[in-house]
Amino acid sequence: MTDADAFTYNGGRVDPGERQNIRFVVSETYLGDPVRIPVTIINGERPGATAFLSAAAHGDELNGIEVVREVAHEWDLSELWGTLICLPVLNVPGFLAQQRYLPVYDRDLNRSFPGSSDSTSAKRMAARIYTNFIEPCDFGLDFHTSTRGRTNMIHARADMGDSDAARLARAYGTNVIIDSEGASGMLRTEAVTDGIAAITVEMGEAHRFQRALIDEALSGVRSVFAEYGMLEAEQVRWPGWRTVITEEREKTWLRADAGGMVDMHFERGSLVHEGDTVCTITNPFKDDNVAVEAPFTGLLVGILENPVVYPGNPLCHLVELDERTRRVVELDQSPSGTVA
Repeated sequence: MTDADAFTYNGGRVDPGERQNIRFVVSETYLGDPVRIPVTIINGERPGATAFLSAAAHGDELNGIEVVREVAHEWDLSELWGTLICLPVLNVPGFLAQQRYLPVYDRDLNRSFPGSSDSTSAKRMAARIYTNFIEPCDFGLDFHTSTRGRTNMIHARADMGDSDAARLARAYGTNVIIDSEGASGMLRTEAVTDGIAAITVEMGEAHRFQRALIDEALSGVRSVFAEYGMLEAEQVRWPGWRTVITEEREKTWLRADAGGMVDMHFERGSLVHEGDTVCTITNPFKDDNVAVEAPFTGLLVGILENPVVYPGNPLCHLVELDERTRRVVELDQSPSGTVA
């Protein structure tokens, strides 16, 4: 067995068998005070993969913060093979303001990677994070939630055309994987371009901790660590059924054609059939109901949480399932355990 290597970053070093909790400077305030992000680095005594776990690139997306914190500070990592970099709050200014984007010019940190040391404030911040803590990695998981007023079932988003990213997405063990390259500037997109396997994990809604989703997300992390040999005691999990939503499959955001108040008739993760009334939009007098029907049979990956809408507002994210997966999901969601 070869010896493990030290992990180095700008201003520090973590030797094999060591752990560091640091507050790493990524920018400055208007007063010239440092803006620091919390980072925990655990370097195992034995050699292995180098991985990152990141959350809160959007400052109001909180579920992933708790996932990363629990792995870093509650798991027994004494038998870790390799190096783990935990970044629970990437967007500290947004987190402090409890808003999605960086308060400086309202920029999206997750459209600013890999960053640049002589560009905008967002890209400078992204460059400090990327070069020190993402670029040295073999793979990583970037945790997100839906935006304010909407909620997602837990699922992975990955470029399934990249074999390394596809391996990581499957190892994470969600029922649903949405196949997409991602937009330019996304952390996962730029990491994959640089040969670092990375996926986005979407889970729940902004501005809260949702314990059931956090626990499920932690199971996915354990599964990934098993796949890459970072924790020998863990096992790669099989979610019971899986569908990969590709460009060939139908997927759409159903949008409101009328303003009003929404009565959602299904939960996130529900299977709906073509023609089902997914939700109803009503006016204050409840005398002009507008039924929103499913245009095809599929799974509600995301749904509205805020029950008021303008025309054009998104209501739910519907994705098509293949026939075999649909039958499995029908069986899984049927109260009697049988499919008619």
